[in-house]
Amino acid sequence: MPEQTVYHLPVLFHEVMEWMRPQKGGVYLDCTLGGGGHTEGILKACKGKAEVYGIDRDGDAIAAATERLREYAGFHAIRGNFHDMAEMNLPPLDGILIDLGVSSHQLDTPERGFSYHEDAPLDMRMDTAQEITAETYLSTVSVKEFTRVLQQYGEEKWAARIAQILDEKRKLKPIKTTLDLVAVVDAAIPKAVRRRDDGHPARRTFQAVRIAVNDELLPLDKALRDAVGLLKQKGRLLVITFHSLEDRIVKNTLKTMQNPCICPPKAPICTCGRLPVGKVLGGGVIAPGEQEVENNPRARSAKLRVFEKRD
Repeated sequence: MPEQTVYHLPVLFHEVMEWMRPQKGGVYLDCTLGGGGHTEGILKACKGKAEVYGIDRDGDAIAAATERLREYAGFHAIRGNFHDMAEMNLPPLDGILIDLGVSSHQLDTPERGFSYHEDAPLDMRMDTAQEITAETYLSTVSVKEFTRVLQQYGEEKWAARIAQILDEKRKLKPIKTTLDLVAVVDAAIPKAVRRRDDGHPARRTFQAVRIAVNDELLPLDKALRDAVGLLKQKGRLLVITFHSLEDRIVKNTLKTMQNPCICPPKAPICTCGRLPVGKVLGGGVIAPGEQEVENNPRARSAKLRVFEKRD
């Protein structure tokens, strides 16, 4: 595994290298560049004789990875959203990696506002050039819509109560910091329930707000299909997920691309004309090993799924 940097420790590094199969002369895309750990692994495996494009909407990530990978002529940084990869004029690709979720750097930089452990401005933007922050979102979202977001993106049982308390508190005083939002959750969820929670009671709310502010899930299905469209024959798409919502989308989309037929199950022949575009590899889910989870607890919930484009 590459040396840990102050920016980000790549998750499932060895598994990604194994299933990506980097080859000299290959062309690869890291859709979520972060600190460049996975990209560096691909370039090193190819002895620098490969082209690797790295996309990230976070300017800090682009700067960190560009500095880290400055010795590799084949590295190309692109600031943008991987959801738009189909419009980026990329060449045909041998492999694509999408590492979903928040980077260690974003979580560990208090002023980015992703962590419920630090008192910081409510930001949560993956792209700091984006206009809408978590603060502006929470100041305008309706109670009904915020309840839906908490239920759908946070799977929060106390969604309606949290949305109502937010509305009551923001009428008295703006919700401007991460601890302001934590206080909303604490006021909404009974203390006895909070004590029984396996993790921080605010984690589901923070996840839901982050997903809403960055529009992480709605474009994901199309992005996965676009990615496969950019692959060469036998090229591979690797996707790392960290929570059930995004993993469910990835699982279902890959499954549909493997078996898109919509004919009745008992139909003697396929008449819909929808052909498979590839197949799922690795038995479905590839999980991190015990040693990695011990070294990096944030890898605990990571899941890797691999899809190979048909020949």
